[in-house]
Amino acid sequence: MQVKIDKTPFRDVLVVRSEVFEDARGFFTEVYRQDQFAELGVPSTFVQFNHSGSVRNVTRGLHFQWEPPMGKLMRVTRGEAFLVAVDLRKGSPTLGKAFTVVANDHNRLQVFAPAGFARGFCVLSEFAELQYLCTGTYSNKAESGIRWNDPALGIDWPVKEPILSDKDQKAQTLAEWLKRPESDHFKY
Repeated sequence: MQVKIDKTPFRDVLVVRSEVFEDARGFFTEVYRQDQFAELGVPSTFVQFNHSGSVRNVTRGLHFQWEPPMGKLMRVTRGEAFLVAVDLRKGSPTLGKAFTVVANDHNRLQVFAPAGFARGFCVLSEFAELQYLCTGTYSNKAESGIRWNDPALGIDWPVKEPILSDKDQKAQTLAEWLKRPESDHFKY
């Protein structure tokens, strides 16, 4: 099966398109194949697999982790979601810029955002399930977030009344994060 990579304005953020075979019975696709990912320059070693489900307007993120560094390959397996990746790497020409895409269970897009990017999403359908492979294991001692609606990011979220966790409501701004010594973990 063929895997195609769409380049984005962000050097290390990639959209992965896997070939899909469909017939009257349904469909089949190879979501991940280590040899093809490695050949195409997509990280091919993942150590954690997460699956979440959320109702319409739930907005999660923007989350990131610096120790161990964590990149994520995200996909929507049910419903539709607006996926976001924000560059946090000091010295990057895209620092503070966001890449966004609508992914759903029909277009089957996957987005890879490496360590040094904050990631999040909002649910556009009645319910959505997201799955993501992670390049690092979760550590609550070295993780944080950026406020989803930080004006400095300029993200045009397609949700007017988001449903947020307490943690996401209280998240810091990008400017506040960049003043913290931990932000030095993300360099371009």
